[in-house]
Amino acid sequence: MYIYGRNPVKEAYAAGKTVDKLFMLKGERDPALSKIFALAKDARTVISYCDRATLDKLADGGNHQGVVAAVTDFEYASLEDIVARAHDKGEPLLAVLLDGITDPHNLGAILRSAECFGAHGVIIPKHRSVAVNDTAIKVSCGAAEHIPVAKVTNLNDAIRQLKSMNVWVYATDFDGDAPARADLTADIAIVIGSEGEGVHRLTKELADGVLTIPQYGKINSLNASVAAGVVLYEAARQRHK
Repeated sequence: MYIYGRNPVKEAYAAGKTVDKLFMLKGERDPALSKIFALAKDARTVISYCDRATLDKLADGGNHQGVVAAVTDFEYASLEDIVARAHDKGEPLLAVLLDGITDPHNLGAILRSAECFGAHGVIIPKHRSVAVNDTAIKVSCGAAEHIPVAKVTNLNDAIRQLKSMNVWVYATDFDGDAPARADLTADIAIVIGSEGEGVHRLTKELADGVLTIPQYGKINSLNASVAAGVVLYEAARQRHK
């Protein structure tokens, strides 16, 4: 897997990820790249200096900012790892389940919000869902290196497992309570649906409650990553009052 961009590469080193090879723009003297160079030297990473066309190809046209890293494939956590992370921190669980998110930009943005607002992990299904790829890692701005992501065979089974642990599951959809009116301070998991289909019917029926973000404009739906950020902010606000 190739990850690119200064923050994602820097955070990969900070998280102790194995970087097999680092590709840097030849002749670039930017101080931010010098810091990455120092990290690579400390980690004894093989460094290759390339022209911009080569980096463009490695990053598949993405905004690499003069640096691309070849790393081992993304390592997924388990659902149990996410629950244990909350327990180890002595905090009530805050998990995010993604139902049918297929855009890596949305996934990356959700990972960024989840990490910023103190979630303990993100859970995605193996099928009909985007994986944590180089685009998602880039958009996450380094968050993908710090928040566990579990890939499960069946999202509804994961919800049942969480409920058996006394985790309260909220689906985000219409006809629910505003996040500010719900108690988001206990062990909870929040289901975010896709922009096209929303949360699937059976998944919504499994949830213990529904959250609806109040909206006052003429458009009645939010981008999935924006919706996740709004609900996660409210959860963080309630937990850190």
